[in-house]
Amino acid sequence: MSGFDLVVRSRRVVTPEGERPLAVAVRGGTIAALAPYAEPPEAAEHVDLGDTVLLPGLVDTHVHVNEPGRTEWEGFATATRAAAAGGVTTIVDMPLNSLPPTVDAAALAVKREAAAGKCAVDVGFWGGAIPGNAAALRPLHDAGVYGFKCFLSPSGVDEFPPLDDDGLRAALTEIAAFDGLMVVHAEDPALLTEPAGPTYPEFLGSRPGESERRAVERVVAAAMDIGARVHILHVSSASCLEPLEAARRDGVRITAETCPHYLTLSADQVRGPEFKCCPPIRDTGNRDALWDGLAAGVLDCVVSDHSPSTPDLKVPDFAAAWGGISSLQLGLPAVWTEARDRGHPLTRVVDWMSTRTAALAGLTAKGAIAVGADADLVAFDDTADFTVDAARLRHRNPITPYHGRTLTGVVRTTWLRGHQVTDTTDPTGALL
Repeated sequence: MSGFDLVVRSRRVVTPEGERPLAVAVRGGTIAALAPYAEPPEAAEHVDLGDTVLLPGLVDTHVHVNEPGRTEWEGFATATRAAAAGGVTTIVDMPLNSLPPTVDAAALAVKREAAAGKCAVDVGFWGGAIPGNAAALRPLHDAGVYGFKCFLSPSGVDEFPPLDDDGLRAALTEIAAFDGLMVVHAEDPALLTEPAGPTYPEFLGSRPGESERRAVERVVAAAMDIGARVHILHVSSASCLEPLEAARRDGVRITAETCPHYLTLSADQVRGPEFKCCPPIRDTGNRDALWDGLAAGVLDCVVSDHSPSTPDLKVPDFAAAWGGISSLQLGLPAVWTEARDRGHPLTRVVDWMSTRTAALAGLTAKGAIAVGADADLVAFDDTADFTVDAARLRHRNPITPYHGRTLTGVVRTTWLRGHQVTDTTDPTGALL
């Protein structure tokens, strides 16, 4: 009888200690041993990747699945297939754009029922903090959400309204009582305006970077007063880096993320509404500064903010088009393409997109190739190029700003707890 279920070996295994040759041995869905590459232990199945890199599965903590209620935008079956194809083995679903939004335990139960049996990767859930639901936050926490999302400006859907300062502090006070985490869409509505016209420059001008900075400062002040844990979502403006860094020096428990589109695209490249998102893609100097903030650790992690819609909502008028980027399957190659050109090793990309995102959500069995961790593994060819064809992506609607763009890095194989995930395998993802 073989000692292990599976051994995957590579001369380039990315571990918390760096990249090294190893044989990764799996038993019962868990990494049970790490052995020398040249001395793999006995197993029922052996895979030798040679010089193809073996990564821990990515953890994307910012995904809008939209099921139930808006499943024609995106659903659990399609979103999780796209995730697996892109090397993402765990997603955490956002509480809005589905109906009902995940703002109480009953709505969470509805969402979990909708997801059951459909998921190709593991799925966790954020709860939502909206005006008047402070009493629902602890029951949501007890039911298993990983934290709570709020908006400080309109969310784009009426059923998920924003919090004003009093509402933010009330929610933070409740969440701090059980040491939960608040994740914040930080734009100050006082600095947002209606676009003056249909073009992208007019849309960009309506959402200045200062609106993000001022909102971050409001969150910092509230978190400092209350002692709450907070996380700033999808930082697009480098003006946020200074208050984030200052808050950490002052002892505020604050983290922040950015997204592939802010790190790889710029305003001068915007061609159509598939590029529209909130906050918006800004200029190249801002993009360079975000990279500096990421390299310095002021920004902790990189997530997709996959927020799809049906094609009819992506009208040519930037003022009216749905704001959301579809990129769940493309985050790893998009970030790696740019990171490599800027001199960052693949180990840093794994840290930003797997290790730190797992830590953000408290997913202790995810985010690393280490004994005792879930055997979520990705064979990644980090030198292969491909041209993005939106029609061939696994998410539901064939829309992405990366269409036609050449990226470097191809996911060859994805394993979820030691089992290979393909388009034809039965969905075995767990609801976390």
